[in-house]
Amino acid sequence: MRIALGIEYDGSRFLGWQTQPGGGAAQDVLEPALAAIAGAPISVTAAGRTDRGVHARLQVVHFDAEADRPDSAWVRGVNAMLPESIAVLWSRRVPAEFHARYSALSRTYRYVLVNRAVRPALASRYVGWFHHPLDIDAMREAARHFVGEHDFSAFRSSECQAKSPVRTIQELEIERNGDRIDFVIRANAFLHHMVRNLVGTLVYVGKGKHPPAWARQVLESRDRSRAAPTFAPEGLYLQSIDYEARWELPLPRQPSHENANQDLRDHAAL
Repeated sequence: MRIALGIEYDGSRFLGWQTQPGGGAAQDVLEPALAAIAGAPISVTAAGRTDRGVHARLQVVHFDAEADRPDSAWVRGVNAMLPESIAVLWSRRVPAEFHARYSALSRTYRYVLVNRAVRPALASRYVGWFHHPLDIDAMREAARHFVGEHDFSAFRSSECQAKSPVRTIQELEIERNGDRIDFVIRANAFLHHMVRNLVGTLVYVGKGKHPPAWARQVLESRDRSRAAPTFAPEGLYLQSIDYEARWELPLPRQPSHENANQDLRDHAAL
């Protein structure tokens, strides 16, 4: 049978999502915990890979198992064997044709940035930081150039293994609440470091280094050296994965400003 799980994890405690030769990735702790419940080795497939330091409010994985276990075993039973920095949120039996990665319609990432003169201390593992004031309107104008289907070669890392640099950004919103700025990006898929490179470029516009139209020039250049440096991973969250309703997976939580700020307070942040 095929099982889908919703996972959340604190990326500051892991060397990214994907299993590493020496261990230390989120996948490296999840699979043994699942195997203990299944009574056999388990290999999971995730909707997307996250880098070291990047968090997940909802990562979706699937795996196949011969063991017939209730959903509670895949949730509470597995969580009892996981470190506190990762947890299974829900479990669902799904048809064999469901695929966590290929069945996904879109992914949403949220980058949380503290914009104030003094660096954050309590939230340092959970937010990015920029010390100069940022012009929200200029960044929003620049962000409009990225929406739609484009070649995002200028925003992919040199280690990116994607066969095509073409991606479709369906939504790119920039929200401000006091000293906090959220960049919310929804796309059909992402290239390696794409979100952090987009955020870095928007910050360059926000601080006045370049006008908003520069974002379009960088995009059309397809030249990584033209864009801003890759922004820090700490503020990046895999927010949600969207699937067709026929799979009957729990709807992803879309946090309001109040709920998002509560998430940071839960980390003893702001």
